[in-house]
Amino acid sequence: MKPLPEIKIYPKRPALDARPLDMRIGLIILATDHTSEPDFRRMVASERVGVYVARIPYANPTTPENLRKMQPALTAGAALILPDEKLDAICYSCTSASVVIGDAEIEAAIQVAKPGVPVVTPPMAGVRGLRALGANKLSILTPYTVETSRPMAAYFAARGFEIVSFTCLGFEDDREMARIAPATLVDLAREATDASADALFVSCTALRSALAVTGMENS
Repeated sequence: MKPLPEIKIYPKRPALDARPLDMRIGLIILATDHTSEPDFRRMVASERVGVYVARIPYANPTTPENLRKMQPALTAGAALILPDEKLDAICYSCTSASVVIGDAEIEAAIQVAKPGVPVVTPPMAGVRGLRALGANKLSILTPYTVETSRPMAAYFAARGFEIVSFTCLGFEDDREMARIAPATLVDLAREATDASADALFVSCTALRSALAVTGMENS
């Protein structure tokens, strides 16, 4: 065996970019989540935008009590995403937990680890989108039980929307919710939309709604 060559340190330190990518988006998801990462890879990530993910503990069934238990983990989850580096935004990808815990409480928990970072939750984004569309009367479709759906109805009603119909599917396990086929979601959306509604809000980041949205809009 020939002797190894001398290992030399390159004499000039290479120049560094300010960031590997222009934008950094943090994503906090449930340990059981099948859907958020593929959705964000497809719709958000690009050569300029990086999506950096942390999973936090969660155990089914999907009840208000179990959803609320995630709140203490939000700070630790945010801290795991590029420690000591700034993010451009963080999304907590759980619609039902967001309405149970509260947007302000989620923002506060995340900003303990990432001070000043803009925080987005699915219902917060939903409200902004619905207002941009000028929608006032809503039909709402969720995969949850009635118990878990009630806080969702209260959330949108408290923000000035008139809920003209509300349909839930009765699932307790978010892993099963993720297995509802996009084509089935199109059919469910059609049936759940009241004729008087300005818009349909489909709740739950476990659902593969992003793959069904074109079909929903065309049906």
